[in-house]
Amino acid sequence: MVDGIIFDLDGTLWDTTHIGAKIWSEVAAKYKVVEPVTAEKLKGLYGLPTEIIARTLFPSAPEEVALAIMTESCANQCPYLEKDGGILFPKLVETLDELKKSYRLFIVSNCQEGYIQSFIAGNRLEGYFEDFEYPGRTGLSKAENIRLIIDRNSLKNAIYVGDTSGDASASKEAGIPFVYARYGFGSAEHFDAAIDSLDELPKLSLLNP
Repeated sequence: MVDGIIFDLDGTLWDTTHIGAKIWSEVAAKYKVVEPVTAEKLKGLYGLPTEIIARTLFPSAPEEVALAIMTESCANQCPYLEKDGGILFPKLVETLDELKKSYRLFIVSNCQEGYIQSFIAGNRLEGYFEDFEYPGRTGLSKAENIRLIIDRNSLKNAIYVGDTSGDASASKEAGIPFVYARYGFGSAEHFDAAIDSLDELPKLSLLNP
């Protein structure tokens, strides 16, 4: 029986691309880098390691400049999100309320320091997630952070919920089933189950064998 559900964040639980596009553009302009950053472009990149996002968004800039833009943008974004939150996907709170009755909940996301904390604080979700991990703190890959959460919390039968092929690969590498959030930003060809909205998750046969 499943004892833990580990969630991806961007494209799975919320959408901050509209905020990200504004902040990344403003910071890039400070560095004299003029490349359009849009929410749609970010939706195709979120979920990747932030270093890859930076190099993809600003290919004309030296790598050290692209990474500096990334670091400053992430730092500027967190206080805004903590104050006003992002756009939660429909039925998020109701779904978490239902899941928390039977499962332990966690987050593993490819993000920098403070981002998951801003998601929780900005949307008043304290008490839902027992633990979370991210490369900005550990320097590890998503698969390694998933395993870290599993080992640290003594989970025996965890699943991972995400929206990209990278999430699918990380789940496979971590050795746990993958639930594909088809409503998210990315795509995945290989998955153990799929949902078209968050409120479908508690009804999955994977959770109710």
